[in-house]
Amino acid sequence: MKDKNVMEKPVDCILVIFGASGDLTNRKLIPAIFELQNQNLLPNKFVVLGVGRTEMTDDSFRKKMEEGVRNFSSEKDFNNDTLQQFIKKLNYVSINTENVSDFEILKRKLESLNLDHQIGGNYLFYLATPPILYEQIAENLGAVGLQKEGDGFRRLILEKPFGYDLTSAIKLNLKLHESFNEEQIYRIDHYLGKETVQNLLVTRFANGIFEPLWNRNYVQHVEITSAESIGVENRGGYYDSAGALRDMVQNHLLQMVGLTAMEPPSTFDSNSIRNETLKIFQSLRPFKEEDIDKYVIRGQYISSKVKGENITGYRNEKGVNPKSRTETFVAIKFYIDNWRWGGVPFYIRAGKRLPTRVTEIVIHFKPTPHYLFSLEEQDNSSNQLIIRIQPDEGILLKFGMKVPGAGFKVKNVNMDFHYSDLSNVHVPGAYERLLYDAMVGDSTLYTRADAVEAAWKFVEPIQKAWENNHNIKIHGYPAGTWGPDIADDLIKEDKTWRYPCKNLADDGNYCEL
Repeated sequence: MKDKNVMEKPVDCILVIFGASGDLTNRKLIPAIFELQNQNLLPNKFVVLGVGRTEMTDDSFRKKMEEGVRNFSSEKDFNNDTLQQFIKKLNYVSINTENVSDFEILKRKLESLNLDHQIGGNYLFYLATPPILYEQIAENLGAVGLQKEGDGFRRLILEKPFGYDLTSAIKLNLKLHESFNEEQIYRIDHYLGKETVQNLLVTRFANGIFEPLWNRNYVQHVEITSAESIGVENRGGYYDSAGALRDMVQNHLLQMVGLTAMEPPSTFDSNSIRNETLKIFQSLRPFKEEDIDKYVIRGQYISSKVKGENITGYRNEKGVNPKSRTETFVAIKFYIDNWRWGGVPFYIRAGKRLPTRVTEIVIHFKPTPHYLFSLEEQDNSSNQLIIRIQPDEGILLKFGMKVPGAGFKVKNVNMDFHYSDLSNVHVPGAYERLLYDAMVGDSTLYTRADAVEAAWKFVEPIQKAWENNHNIKIHGYPAGTWGPDIADDLIKEDKTWRYPCKNLADDGNYCEL
């Protein structure tokens, strides 16, 4: 029986990257594949075929990707001979992905590479393209028979967003299923590839001290934050049509909610785990459009001076409508109506131009039912379990201890673990882990069609309320702050948000757990 805990070499395959001339390939995908080679986790016979409209030769593509590895790989002290061996695995073909006849060129190129390298017909198609091309590329692959699994496997990997609302998500899934079956489709959410997110499952289900407390009897509320210190950068045009709700909440944050709140699966396999997260999405208490302003706060950053630097307001960013009502911050209070979480409020927030970059899950446990010590002696904050996703990945438990000296003054102290403490252990990056999983056919950390649609169904009333009711305010907040002040009112019944990273570095991009 295969040991799932041992990372074995995948079977021989060709990775086809559509949009290979773009930043995602150069900055993330190729460096991640190189990391897999350094860990001896690439197939014995492995080829990358870049596909794009830009005219390039194999040599010019290899030169560009070599620069990407040197600039963006986390491995800075690599052997040059090893890099050159890796670069030789890269190939390129230029086609118009909207022209079905060009896919015959792609098919012939794949057949040639498959024969030359004796791959065995295993192909992965990675769509590192704008989402508007997903349906067309999948249809054209099907039109020339590249989706058919005969002697080898055929898998399709998609980047988010998976649609822009419930209707478009359903349409996209139907279109993809015309050519590929669901088992062939891998919807990538790079947050699920982060080591700390995966460790959440181990923390819960491998420790007898946590799981018995992981319910409405002991948890007061759950808080999930994903903050970014940067603005929209050069993506104003894209972001103005997306916003924080589509860009972060519907996918990344709700996926973390699913893993945080799910029931223990019967077995640790892909379908069992994804079945349990789906149940959470289906148990989310539906919003009524008329109640959106009570449970959802949206904000938009305005100009401010941060550490002596003048920061441009969102509406003045390049590519953004000067009258835009797109949210750069969103905070939501909601409930999960099931036996485990009945009555426990969940709070999630995401935003740009906040004080720092940090993503974390906080479990706030209920306070003791009776205070033995006076309020002057006892810190009145509850115990917390903090799971830091990024940066300074790790886990922290906050609990009360007696301050040395006379009396019984109680102070919160920390017991923590940092992944950085594991100096001799390689912590794989998100794309590194997810690409490996796709090669071995493990879809555990990928999103299934029904889960995508259930998540869109949850946010649909929010989208409709914002579209139909212009009386719902969008609150300005100065860049470099933690969002609109009114977001504090959302959580005031459960005290306040956790504000991490009080001792920020000068660049605002590092904060200790």
